[in-house]
Formats: sequence, C-alpha cells, structure tokens
Amino acid sequence: MIEKIILSRDLEYAGWTEAVTETDPALAKECVCIDFTTPDAFRANYRFLAENFKAVVVGTTGWADIREEVVAYFEKCGTPMIWATNFSVGVNVFFAVTDYVSKLLAQFGGYSPYMVEMHHCHKLDAPSGTARSLADIVDANMGVKTDIQSVRCGEISGIHTVGYEGLNDRITMTHEAFSREGFAAGAVEAALRTEGLKGVHEFKSLFFE
Repeated sequence: MIEKIILSRDLEYAGWTEAVTETDPALAKECVCIDFTTPDAFRANYRFLAENFKAVVVGTTGWADIREEVVAYFEKCGTPMIWATNFSVGVNVFFAVTDYVSKLLAQFGGYSPYMVEMHHCHKLDAPSGTARSLADIVDANMGVKTDIQSVRCGEISGIHTVGYEGLNDRITMTHEAFSREGFAAGAVEAALRTEGLKGVHEFKSLFFE
C-alpha cells in the first residue's frame, strides 16, 4: 500500500526490503526509510536505521519500553525520526478528541474510563500501540489506570473504543479503520515532512502544528 501511494504521487522510490540491514549505505543516505515490521525486527535494526538513513518513519509498535533508548540513539546520530502508534489522520484527530473529553470529565469527576480495541488475528502485540497511546492520554488527564481489553479476530483493520462510565450515563467514542490504506497514506505524509526536520517527533505533534 505504501508503494502504491508513493508511485501514485510520482515520488522517487528506491524499493522495499525485508532485510533492511543489507541496504547499501550510500543509497540509505539518500533515502527516508518507512519501517512497518515487527517489534523484534525494529529492536534489532533501529541502530542501523539511525546510523545509515537520511531519515526514518516508524510505524512499528511494541517497543515503548525502549523508547528513551531509541530516541537518544537517533538524536546522537543526528537522524530525524517521526514515529507513531498510528499514522491514520482520523486516529490522530481521535487522539485530540480523547484528550479534550478526558480533561473535561476530570474536572467534573464521577467517570471511570475503559477501552476496547479489536484487530486482525495476525497482529502480534496486544494491547495495540494505538490503545496504549489513547490510554496514556486518558490516564494523564484523569489520574487513573485505564483498563484495556484486546480482541484478535479475522481481518479487522482496527477498531478502538474509549468509554467513560458514570453513575447516570455512559459516554463512548469509537474510531474504526475500514482498511490499512489510511495508515500507509499517513506514513508517506510523515516521510515528506522529514525534509529539513531535526530531532525525533511523534506524528501527532507535527500533525496538529
């Protein structure tokens, strides 16, 4: 899907690989690497990415526990990086809405948050990175630890529901991805935004700026 979008926009495209560490360093220096792999692969490869590529866009999730280490290494190498748990434009708007609603409810009190996320049976991490990001927003604003329930079934592209249970009512908000193409389009947009960028940034911060 990423390849299709790049070619449809007449962008220069160097190709794709399942063995990124075999990339010619001379080529890598002229390229932005878009990484959608697995948590284990990213953990093994991030040093090579930081040392060799012009810039890197990371859509892989499941490495939050080493985020400080990764960020520090990219900054040490002077390689721009944009990362996200979800590159969908709709999801990034959903992040902003969740931030706003949870702040309001924290002011009034009396609501307990919860979350349900559903994905295809091939997804390796649970909860999803998007669910963790949503929970981080809610927890920071409401001073709680949000319960997250994960479902892995069939070919579900991604459904995230944030709920707030009150004594007299319930508020629920849901984002549903119809396909994975939205993630690919956002990742390509992020790659374009690395031009002239310095440092490591989460996509949602650049998105709203």
